[in-house]
Amino acid sequence: MGTSTPGLTPVTPMKPVHEKTETAVIRQLNPEKIVIFVGNTYLDIRDTPGNFKFLVVQDLNAAQAAISEVLNVFRKIPAVIIYRFNSKYEQECEQWEQYFKDNQILRSIPFFMYSEQVSEQLKTFARKYTFIDEVITRECLVSTLDNKIAFVSKFKYLSVITRQETAAENQLPAVKWTLGYFLKRSVDVIAASTLLLVLMPLLLLIALAIRIESKGPVLYAAKRAGRNYKVFRFYKFRTMVPDADKKLQQLSHLNQYGNNEGGAVFYKVTNDPRITRFGAFLRNSSIDELPQLLNVIKGDMSLVGNRPLPLYEAASLTTDDWSQRFNAPAGITGLWQISKRGNKDMSVEERIGLDISYANKHSFGYDMWIMMNTPFALVQKENV
Repeated sequence: MGTSTPGLTPVTPMKPVHEKTETAVIRQLNPEKIVIFVGNTYLDIRDTPGNFKFLVVQDLNAAQAAISEVLNVFRKIPAVIIYRFNSKYEQECEQWEQYFKDNQILRSIPFFMYSEQVSEQLKTFARKYTFIDEVITRECLVSTLDNKIAFVSKFKYLSVITRQETAAENQLPAVKWTLGYFLKRSVDVIAASTLLLVLMPLLLLIALAIRIESKGPVLYAAKRAGRNYKVFRFYKFRTMVPDADKKLQQLSHLNQYGNNEGGAVFYKVTNDPRITRFGAFLRNSSIDELPQLLNVIKGDMSLVGNRPLPLYEAASLTTDDWSQRFNAPAGITGLWQISKRGNKDMSVEERIGLDISYANKHSFGYDMWIMMNTPFALVQKENV
């Protein structure tokens, strides 16, 4: 099991990422499929099948810093982590295992160990760690990497969702049959169903107006993380131009939360140019949130709770302190909305603090108080 291959030259277009230069390197990468390769590579990976950009880092610490930067800069999760076998593999695999324990949501990233030659001893070692999906060689890297990542990604995603659902089911008996939970769920289902029926004519008119103003889907659907990091499909009326996600990186300098390097990732832009004229009205009046009544009926969300987060934001909130916000149900309205919504000077810490405050003391009575105060917060003071 060697660590170099004679006759091959180091990759010229990519340079190892060091602590002080990694941000500049990552900002030049295609955000769609980023491969983090840990260790020196002597392969010409420019022609690797698939739309991949390789980010080559020297060691484990640089790799973990690079993952954080990919989350912060592109608000994306890396497509795969490829760890090159080296003399420190036993110690570093233990560190990787602890890293994934501390950042559970990142366990869905495919993780391959790369070696020029694969022995039974190496395979046996790899099986000791559940985060290692497979030991790969040069042949896989230059020919079948795209297909292998696609397969492992789908498998690991389904595995993570299954674990989340099982964990949620195991936790439900402690709260499911309390009077507060019964009242909360009853109000959610009755109120959401009634509102959908009453508002149906208005919803159809809104859908027609969205289609008339710009081409594209009427609803915006995206994966979000709710209570206990459970991932579900989240619905809103589309308020932006159809290709809004592709323009996100160009506006990162306008983020009202700042870059917050190494910390939590939140994104909000004042006077976002991607928002359509009718979309601005929908946002300022909070009418764009109405399709989430479907999420409430399905049980993904509640009328009152902490906002479900995009996966790139949830991935940055896995520390013991910040993860407390996921102990509360996901909701359409909540403590953050009625106390700080629309304020440009709100910091990441303030927003998380409000979420944690709600998670620690939410109850049926507290939810009713938040719902009564929600109408006063529906019209925003700032166009954010």
